[in-house]
Amino acid sequence: MDKIYDHKKEREIYNLWEKSGAFKEKPGAKPYTILMPPPNANASLHAGHAMYTVDDIMIRYKRMQGYSALWIPGMDHAGFETQYVYEKQLAKEGKSRMDFDRETLYKNIFDFVKGNSGLIFEQFKRLAFSADWDRAVFTLDKNVTDSVFETFKRMESEGLVYRDDYIVNYCVHDGTSLAELEVKHVERTDPLYYIKYPTLNDKDYIIVATTRPEPIFVDTHLAVNPADKKNSHLIGTRVKNPLTETEMEIIGDEFVDPDFGTGIVKLTPAHDANDYLVAKKHNLPIISAIDWNGRVREIGGKYAGMKVKEAREAILKDLKEKGLVDHIDESYVHSVLTCYKCGHDLEPMTTPNWFIKVKDLKEKVRQVVEDDKVRFYPPKFKRHILAWLDIMHDWPISRQIVWGIKIPVWYKVDKNSDLQVSFIDKNRVKKFGNINDFDFKEVERGLQSVRASANAQYVVSNQKPDGKYLPETDTFDTWFSSGQWPMVTLKEEEFTTRFPTNFMATLSDILKFWISRMILFSLYLKNEIPFKDVYLWSMVADAKGVKMSKSKGNVVNPIELVDKYGADALRISLLYGTPAGSKVILSDNKVRGMRNFCNKIWNLGRYLQISFQETNISLDKPKSFSKEDEEILSELSNLIKTVTQSLDKYQFNFAIEALYEFVWHRLADVYVEKTKQRISEKDPAALYTLRHTFFTSLILLHPFAPFVTEAIWKELKDLRNHPDENLITSSWPIV
Repeated sequence: MDKIYDHKKEREIYNLWEKSGAFKEKPGAKPYTILMPPPNANASLHAGHAMYTVDDIMIRYKRMQGYSALWIPGMDHAGFETQYVYEKQLAKEGKSRMDFDRETLYKNIFDFVKGNSGLIFEQFKRLAFSADWDRAVFTLDKNVTDSVFETFKRMESEGLVYRDDYIVNYCVHDGTSLAELEVKHVERTDPLYYIKYPTLNDKDYIIVATTRPEPIFVDTHLAVNPADKKNSHLIGTRVKNPLTETEMEIIGDEFVDPDFGTGIVKLTPAHDANDYLVAKKHNLPIISAIDWNGRVREIGGKYAGMKVKEAREAILKDLKEKGLVDHIDESYVHSVLTCYKCGHDLEPMTTPNWFIKVKDLKEKVRQVVEDDKVRFYPPKFKRHILAWLDIMHDWPISRQIVWGIKIPVWYKVDKNSDLQVSFIDKNRVKKFGNINDFDFKEVERGLQSVRASANAQYVVSNQKPDGKYLPETDTFDTWFSSGQWPMVTLKEEEFTTRFPTNFMATLSDILKFWISRMILFSLYLKNEIPFKDVYLWSMVADAKGVKMSKSKGNVVNPIELVDKYGADALRISLLYGTPAGSKVILSDNKVRGMRNFCNKIWNLGRYLQISFQETNISLDKPKSFSKEDEEILSELSNLIKTVTQSLDKYQFNFAIEALYEFVWHRLADVYVEKTKQRISEKDPAALYTLRHTFFTSLILLHPFAPFVTEAIWKELKDLRNHPDENLITSSWPIV
C-alpha cells in the first residue's frame, strides 16, 4: 500500500462499482427502495445536494444487509426556475422571451437544458452516490407527461379541478402567478398615505390610511370593524371616492384592524387578498385596476398605461391639488409580498386559474400522518406538516410560463368569443388582442399565450381536437408533476413489491411543497402512502453557522472540497457532530479533519499489511485471547449494535461518531499501541483480533466512507478472509 491514501483514484473505484452491477437490484431478495429527490435539470451541485449522502448511506447499508436495494434517480424540469435562468441568458444577448413564439421558446429552453443536464449526475458520482443511473427519470419523459395528463383528466372529471377567477400573487416581471409557498415576506419601510374621503355634503370628510393610493379609482367601499367603538357608527355611511367622486358605502367586517391607521380601510378586492375575501363575503364589485404588465388599465382614464409607481405619483399629485392628502407617514414598517425568485414586488390580482380542491384530499393526508403510517424524522416535522394542512387552501396548479408540461385543455374559438391572444405575426411583430381580430392560422403559428375567461368552454384532450381550437398555454405547476414522483418512477409490476417505498429524504424547506403533495397524490391515485419514513435533511451552513447563499458570498462548492480532500471526508463532515434537524456546519477545517480520519483508516490498513508480511500464520480464529483482545472484541460487538441501531433509527451522527471514536481512539490509539510487541512477534491471537476488528470496522464504515474502505478492501484481498470481491456488496456484520 502507498504511504498516503490518494483520493484522486476515487473515479477508478466508482467505475469498478458501476461495471460490477453493484447499483442494480438483487433478484429474489427483499426489496428496499429509495427515490431520489430530482434535482433541477439545469442545476449544478451545491452544498444542499451533498445531503443526498444520507440516501446513499441508507442504500449502501440495506444493500449490505442483503436487501434488493434500489435507489432510483431523476431530474426535474423545474419550470419556473429553469425558464428564469434561461431568460437571464437571453437578457445578456439583448433578447427576451417576448421575441419568440411558444413552440420556438420551448425548443430553445429544451436545448439549453439538454446542454446542461447530466452534469449534476456526474457530480453526484464524485460523491460516490450509488443510484441505478439506468433507471433515471426526467419529469418531461413521455411516461411522466402521460401520467400527469391522466391524473388531471381524472381529477377534472371528478370535479376536483376547477377554473375560476381567483386572487393570486402575480409577478409582472416573471409573468406568472405564484403559490403562497413561493412568496417571500420582506419587512420594509414605506410611506403610509392618509387620504381624505369627502362626505356627500362636501362639508366634512373621513381619513383612510393606505400604502397604495394608485387603485383608488376602482374602489367602491370602505370598511371598519363593528367592534371598533370609535368607528362602528360609520357603518352604512356614504362618502365620495376622492378621485372619481362616486359614492362609496362604509361596511362592517371583523377583518379590519382597528389599530391600523385610522381604523378605516379602503377595499380593493382585485388587488388585495383580504379585500378579495371580504368582497366575496359581502358580494361587492371586484374591479381590476392593474393589467398583467403592471400598468394601469383603460378604466384608469388619464392614468391608463402608467406603471404602478408612476401612477402612484400622478394620483398623489392630483389628490394633493384637491387638498385630499391629510398627511404622509414616511416611517411605516410593514411586510411586503415579493417574488422568491426575482425579488420584485408581487401584484395581487384576479386571474382565471386552474385549481385543485384540497379539502377532502388533505384530510386523507392528515389521517395517515396522525396515525403514523408515514413517520417523520426528526419527529417535530409531524407537527409541521399537520400545521400546514390546517391552513392549506385550494391549490393553484397553473403557471403562465412556456417551460413545463402543458395543461391538456383546448378552447374552441367560435364558442369563446372573448379569447385574448398574444402572438408573433408573420413580420415578427408581437400582437395582442381578441382572437376574432386576427387571422386564426397566423395566431396559431406564432402563438405565445391565450387568456380565457373563468367560465370559458373547454375540452380536455392530450391532442388537438378537429376544428379551430387554441390550446391552454398555461403549464402545470412543477409541484403538480413532481408530486406524482412515486407513481412515475416505479415500473408497473413494482407497485406490488416496492410500493410504498421505504425511505424519502429531502430538505425541510419543501416539506409543504413536495412531501405533503406526494402523499396527497399517492392516496388519491393508489389509495396507499408513497413512502413509510420521511427524513428531513439538516440545513448546510458555513463555518459561522450562517445559511449559504450567493448574495452573502459564503457558498461552498462541494466539488472543490472533494478535489482537495476526497469525497469520503466531505461525506463524514456532513454528519459528524450534526444531530438530525440541526445545522450542518461545513467548513474547510472540518473537512480537512475528516480527511485526516480517512488517512488514519488507510494507515491502519498499511499497518495490518505490514504486520502480516513474511508470515504464514493461519487466518482462522485462535482458541484463546488475551485481556486486551477480549476487550476490543467486546467493544467491537457493541459497536456493531450501536451503528446498526443508529442507522435503523436514522441517527447518522451517532453512528459515525461511534465509528470515529472506536477506529481512531480505541483501535488505533489503545489496542494497536498495547499489542505492538505481540504483533511484531506474530502472536496469532493479536493478529487475528487486529485483522478481524479492522475488516469489520471497514464494513461498518463503508456506507459513510465508501471510497477509502473499498480501496483498502482491494489492497488487502489476501488478508480479509471474506468471500465478497467488492466491499460494496459484502455482508453487514451481525452480533
